[in-house]
Amino acid sequence: MAREVLKVANLEAWYGESHILHGVELTVREGEVVTLLGRNGAGRTTTLRAIMGLVGARTGSVLVDGVETVRLAPHRIARIGVGYCPEERGIFSALTTEENLLLPSRLKGAQAMPLEEIYVIFPHLLERAASPGTRLSGGEQQMLAVARILRTGARLLLLDEISEGLAPVIVQKLGDVIRTLRAKGFTVVLVEQNFRFAAPLADRFYVMESGRIVKQFEQSELSSQVGLLHEYLGV
Repeated sequence: MAREVLKVANLEAWYGESHILHGVELTVREGEVVTLLGRNGAGRTTTLRAIMGLVGARTGSVLVDGVETVRLAPHRIARIGVGYCPEERGIFSALTTEENLLLPSRLKGAQAMPLEEIYVIFPHLLERAASPGTRLSGGEQQMLAVARILRTGARLLLLDEISEGLAPVIVQKLGDVIRTLRAKGFTVVLVEQNFRFAAPLADRFYVMESGRIVKQFEQSELSSQVGLLHEYLGV
C-alpha cells in the first residue's frame, strides 16, 4: 500500500467565533485522487483552507509527509510541497500567461515542472503565452491556476471547485489533466460540487455534512452508494 502523504486527525477549525469543522479525519495516499463531496456549507473548502492554515484558528493534527503542520504558517506548509488552488484562482492580471508561470519560486529540493511539459499538458496556455491575465477566459485562467502550482514542484495538490462555471469542453479537459497528473505520480485532493465531474476521477470519496466526515468509500463502491449520495448531495 502506498504511503500516506496527508493524514488529518480530529481537525477543528474556526472563523472568528464560528466553529466550522468538527473533528475531521481523512487520509490521502501517494498517487491518489481523493474527492470531498457535500453541499455548499458542508465544510469542504474550509477543510482545504484548514490544511493550509488559512483559517482563523485550528486544532488537531495535519501530517504532511509525516511532518506535523498544524502549528505552521501557511507559507511554511506550502514549502513542504503542498500546492493550493483556491476557487478564486488569483491570476496576476497585469502579467502575461507565461510571466504568471515563471513567477512562482521553486520549492527547495523539488523539481519544478518545466514550461515545455506544462505546455504539453495545457496546450491552450501555449497559444495564450503572451496574453495578459485579463484577456484569458475563465477556463484558461483555471488551467493557468493549476499549472502555476505545478511550477513550484509541489506534489500534493489541493484543488477547490476547479470545474465551477466552466463550459463542458473545458471541464472535460480539466478531467484529462487530473488523470495525467495522477499518472505522473501527483497526489490530488479535490473539492467538487460537480459530482459528475468528480465521480470518474476519484480513487476514494469522503462525504461531508455540517463540518464532519459522515461517510467514506472507494471508487469500486460508488454504485452501491447512490442512496447516500441522493441523501447528502441531491444527485
